[in-house]
Amino acid sequence: MASAANLPASVEALSLQSTTRTSKFAGCFPSLNPMDIYREHIAEELGKATGIDSEKIYARLAWTNTLDKGDLSLALMSRRSHQAPALQIKKNPQELAKELAEKFPQSDLIQPPTYFGTHMQFFCKPRPLANTVLRRILTEKSAYGTNGNQGLKDPSDPSKGQKKIIIEFSSPNIAKPFHAGHLRSTIIGGFLANVHTVMGWDVVKMNYLGDWGKQYGLLANGYKYFGNEEALTKDPINHLFDVYVKVNRIVGDQEKPIEDFKNQIKSKKEKSEDVSELEAELAKLVDVSEDEKARRYFKSMEDGDQDALALWRRFRDLSIEKYKQTYARLNIDFDAYSGESQVKGESMTAAYEAMEKAGVSEKSEGAVIVDFTKHGAKKLGKAIIVRKDGTPLYLTRDIGAITEREEEYHFDKMIYVVAMQQDLHLAQLFKITELMGHKDLASRCQHINFGMVRGMSTRKGTVKFLDDILRDVGEKMHEVMKKNEVKYQQVEDPVQTADTLGITAVMVQDMTGKRINGYDFNLDAMTSFEGDTGPYLQYAHARLCSMTRKSGLNVDELSTANFDLLTEQHAVDLIRLLAQWPDVLLQTAKTLEPITVLSYLFRMTHMLSSSYEVLNVINSEPELKKARMALYASARQVLNNGMRVLGLNPVERRRCIPGQVGRVRQSGSKYKAEEAGK
Repeated sequence: MASAANLPASVEALSLQSTTRTSKFAGCFPSLNPMDIYREHIAEELGKATGIDSEKIYARLAWTNTLDKGDLSLALMSRRSHQAPALQIKKNPQELAKELAEKFPQSDLIQPPTYFGTHMQFFCKPRPLANTVLRRILTEKSAYGTNGNQGLKDPSDPSKGQKKIIIEFSSPNIAKPFHAGHLRSTIIGGFLANVHTVMGWDVVKMNYLGDWGKQYGLLANGYKYFGNEEALTKDPINHLFDVYVKVNRIVGDQEKPIEDFKNQIKSKKEKSEDVSELEAELAKLVDVSEDEKARRYFKSMEDGDQDALALWRRFRDLSIEKYKQTYARLNIDFDAYSGESQVKGESMTAAYEAMEKAGVSEKSEGAVIVDFTKHGAKKLGKAIIVRKDGTPLYLTRDIGAITEREEEYHFDKMIYVVAMQQDLHLAQLFKITELMGHKDLASRCQHINFGMVRGMSTRKGTVKFLDDILRDVGEKMHEVMKKNEVKYQQVEDPVQTADTLGITAVMVQDMTGKRINGYDFNLDAMTSFEGDTGPYLQYAHARLCSMTRKSGLNVDELSTANFDLLTEQHAVDLIRLLAQWPDVLLQTAKTLEPITVLSYLFRMTHMLSSSYEVLNVINSEPELKKARMALYASARQVLNNGMRVLGLNPVERRRCIPGQVGRVRQSGSKYKAEEAGK
C-alpha cells in the first residue's frame, strides 16, 4: 500500500492510498477495502462448492445498507442483470439459494450463510472482522476508505497515470447577487471534487464566471457616476452591485419614454401617417440612453480598447480576490477562474465554421441557428448561435469553451454543476458538440443538475450574496449558542465557533435529500442541535474527541488493543458499519449524491449514541477500556473522513458546542437529542 501526495486545500486533512496488488476479480482491492477480502473469499469458496464461475459470483456480491440483511448479499436471479453477468442457472432461484447456503463450506471468516427469497445473506465473523477493520482504520487514519486505483487510466498499468476530470461549479456573475443556485452549485461541486480526489482522479476545479457582455458596459459607465475607489477596494462585490442597481434605475427611467415613442410610431404607421419626426426624436433618445452607451462601451471592449479592458480587468480581479476569501470559509478553492471573457474569438469562429461545414447550423432571418428537429432531437427545439447583429450568445461561448478545454486539459470527463433550469441549455450544448463530429468529446461531458432553494432571503429581506448567507446563519447560530449561558461562557471564540457551525448547518441542510429535490431554506431547522442537522454531526465528532482526551490513553498505541474483547452486539454492529465506509465511498462515486455519505454518517452517529452507556470507557478494566477506546477512536476517524469528503470542518472540542445535545433517540422519523452525560 502506498500513499499519494497531499491533496488540495479543500481536503487537505485527507490522504490517498493505492495498491499494486492485483486480483483476478475486477475492481477488487483487498488491501484497500476490508470487505473485498470477504468478497474474494465468498466467491472462491462458493465457486469451488458449486462449479459456478467465481468471477460471476463476485460481480453479484453487493454491500447492504442495513445490517439485518447481512454484511454482503448475493442475488440469485435467473435473468441477466444489467449490473452483473448472469449466473446461467436453470434451477428455481429460491431453491438454489437454499442449496448454495447448505453447500457453503465451514469458514474462518464467514458464518454459515442464510437465505431470504432469492438472496443469500453473508455475515462476517466478529473477531476477524474487528481485528482487520479496526487495525486498518487506526493505522491508515485519514486514508481509510480512499482508493487511488479507481482514478487510474489503466488499473493494470499505473504508469499510464490518472484520469483527469474538470468540475465546473459555482460560476457567479460579477456584480450580481450570489443566489441560491450558485450556493447549491458551490456546495455540490466542492463535494464532487472531494469524492473524485479520494478516488484517485486528477481533479481540476473550475469557476466559470459570468464576466462578459453588455452589462459590463453598463457597469463601467455606472461606475463613472456612482463609483467610489475606497468602497471598491474594501468590498468590490457589494459595491459593484450597488453601482449596477443604481445605473439600472436610470435605464428603467429611460425605457418608458422610449417605449412611448415606439408605441406612437406603431400607431401612426397603422394609420399610414408620417412618423419621420417621431423616429428622429426616438433616435436621439436611444442615442443618449444608458443602454446604448453600454452597448457602445462593450463594443469597445470587444474591439480591444485598452482603457476599457483595464477597468473591466480591475473589477474582475478584485471580485475574484473577494470570492476566494469567501470560498475558503466553505473549504473550497479553485484551480482555475475561467469565464465567458476567456473564450477566444478564434475558438468561436472555428466552431461556427465546423457547424456550417457539418451542416449543423443554418441561416434564419439574418441569424445563425441550429434546428435540432432536423437532427433527430425534436425535444431540443431550436437554438440561436449568432444574433442578427453578429454577436455571439452564451451557448456560442460554451461551444468554444468546450473545445478549448479539450485542447488544454485533454480531460477524461467534465462535469457541469448547474441548476435543473439549465437542462435544455446543457443538452443543446452536448448535442451540438456531437453533431460537429465530436461524439467522443460529448460523451465525456455530464450535467449534474439540482433543484432550487425556496424562501432564501436575508433577515433584512435584501438580495443575497454568499457572505450575507453565511453571516445570517452564523448570527442565528450565535443566538442558539447563547441560550445555554453556562456552556457559552466556556467557548473560547464564540463568533468563530458560530461561523463554523453555521457553515456546517447550511451545507448539511443542502445535502439532506437527493440533489434534484429543492428545499426550503429554514434558519431555525438548520441551526438546531436536535435531529439530523449539521450542528448535531459536529457535536458527535467533538464528543468522540472528548472521550479520547478523557481516557488518558495514548492514541498511537490503540491499534495494539485486544479486539477480541469487543463482544457486545453494540460493538459488533459498529465495527460492521465501519467496515462499510470504503464501499460507501465507492457507491458515492457512482451516485454522485452527497446524501449517500451523509445518511451513512448519521446512521453511525445514531448507533454511537446508543452505545455509550453499554460500552462505557472510563469505568472499564484496563484492557477492555483500551479496546473500547480503540473502537471509538476508529469511529471518530471514519466520521472525520466522511465530514471532510462532504467539505465540512470537524470541530474537536465539545465545549465549543454549547447546545443541549447528546444521545439521539429514534421516535418515528424524528430524532430527539438529549444530554447523555457520559
